[in-house]
Amino acid sequence: MQNVHIGTMGWSYKFWKKSFYPNDLDSSKYLNYYASQFDTVEVNNTFYRIPNEKTVLAWKEQTPPNFIFSLKFPRKITHFKMLTNSEEDTSVFLKRVSLLKEKLGPLLIQFPYNFTEEKLPKLQEFLKILPKKYSYAVEVRNKKLLNDKLFSILKEHNVALAWANHPFLPLVEEITANFLYIRWEGNRKTVNGTLGKTEVDKSESIKIWANKIATHMGSRRIFGYFSKYFSGNPTKDIKEILNTI
Repeated sequence: MQNVHIGTMGWSYKFWKKSFYPNDLDSSKYLNYYASQFDTVEVNNTFYRIPNEKTVLAWKEQTPPNFIFSLKFPRKITHFKMLTNSEEDTSVFLKRVSLLKEKLGPLLIQFPYNFTEEKLPKLQEFLKILPKKYSYAVEVRNKKLLNDKLFSILKEHNVALAWANHPFLPLVEEITANFLYIRWEGNRKTVNGTLGKTEVDKSESIKIWANKIATHMGSRRIFGYFSKYFSGNPTKDIKEILNTI
């Protein structure tokens, strides 16, 4: 399935030992092992800080040629500044992650609840100045933003609306780009996520999602990422959905 890339949100979890990582595997080898099993990952720690060059190059070196990194935009840009006066930070971030070269996948621009419709003109301006050589996805946490105004802006710039399987938001399957970006979030109130095992049976949900992916995989690339809060066992979820498609 050349067009389908399914991974997890992060890989550096010691509680995955035994259930995924060999018990004697050093944590410095986690990414290398992960990349031997799956072909993509969503990097969450870029949300908290822009990684240094050494870190980005290490990610590149520890993974095979076909591996793809999707990375979150830093919260300094999306949450603290909310895109205002963020040109320099954005430039630094893009320059840094460009070191991944062909392994750089979609970049996730994730907004907080208080990013509201009044800020859509700022999003329009921001997307205009982003380099077109990269792919971008947008995720919003305010359901009032899930409307035609947002969709129109995203379509204009070929930016994907993230299909967020979030417990407190409606699932909106609007196609706004030439690829799909899916995030299986799960419910942190019912799933611990750090037990290293399946806590909630998501088999039926995975079957439904496998059918959705099968419908679109012939016409566009699909990137999807499981949170540790979906079933509690994201590496198992990946294998299950890939075996079901």
